[in-house]
Amino acid sequence: MVMSEWDQLKLHLQEWVEEYRGTSAAGKVAEYIPELSKAEQDRLGIHLLDSRGHSISSGDAQAGFTMQSISKVFTLILALMDHGEAAVFSKVGMEPTGDHFNSIMKLELSQPGIPFNPLINAGAIVVSSKIKGENAKEKSARILSFFRELAGNPGLDYDEPVYRSESETGHLNRSMAYFLLDKGTLGCGVEEVLDIYFRQCSIKVCCEDLARMALVLAFDGTDPLSGKTLIPRRYVQIAKTFMVTCGMYNGSGEFAIGVGLPAKSGVSGGILTLVPGRYGIGVVGPALNPKGNSIAGVQLIERLSRTFDWSLF
Repeated sequence: MVMSEWDQLKLHLQEWVEEYRGTSAAGKVAEYIPELSKAEQDRLGIHLLDSRGHSISSGDAQAGFTMQSISKVFTLILALMDHGEAAVFSKVGMEPTGDHFNSIMKLELSQPGIPFNPLINAGAIVVSSKIKGENAKEKSARILSFFRELAGNPGLDYDEPVYRSESETGHLNRSMAYFLLDKGTLGCGVEEVLDIYFRQCSIKVCCEDLARMALVLAFDGTDPLSGKTLIPRRYVQIAKTFMVTCGMYNGSGEFAIGVGLPAKSGVSGGILTLVPGRYGIGVVGPALNPKGNSIAGVQLIERLSRTFDWSLF
């Protein structure tokens, strides 16, 4: 009798997690945000969720971590829902950079003040400034409420020590924001937008939360577990395209070739990915490769994609 894909996942996932956990020794946890440097080097967890609510967890899937750059996908979607494509993309571009996620170099070299895409730090700061609200508190509350709805978890909240750590050490982000303000790109003041940005990055999740958020993207904006349409299909299409081209920093091309799925990583070691029409997947592995992506997480996802032929390409 041929074993189903789901049964194979249940049978082998723990074995694969333990196999790739060992590769964490070759990575390094993020240190430029001091609170992130406290993460356990060899942590690795994964959660898969399908449209019927069936799930598989393995490894350290229940461990909490902050969204960091994964949040950029969903604030982009919220800004698009608030203002539409023309308004958002008049202030941020649509192209990969090939540079590190926090590079400031091309802000001045090409179309000064227009970041290349919404998933690098400069672009995400611009997007955060476009969220509707009277002030930083109201805008951040809307972001958190949106994330809670997508994750099906009303308990999502900020990791305050990480937020403070980011705010106190975010000098490069602050310099980007002042440059963007000077060029007329920001929709609000520097300290207001940075408070919004640092807070969205410090929202604490687990792999299950990421998997549920990914499942909504996998089903074109409709949560199959509730039947609610949470995001217009067009904006999901835009978000998933950015995830393929820019979602894994300047390792996005390599990931597209090796894995072939839309994905977004964060420097806390999280990865959100999805198999369209099938699964939402959340992964955490804090040890990062030189591109800023979870070294063990990337290898685990690649193993799954190749074993089950998930690549879209």
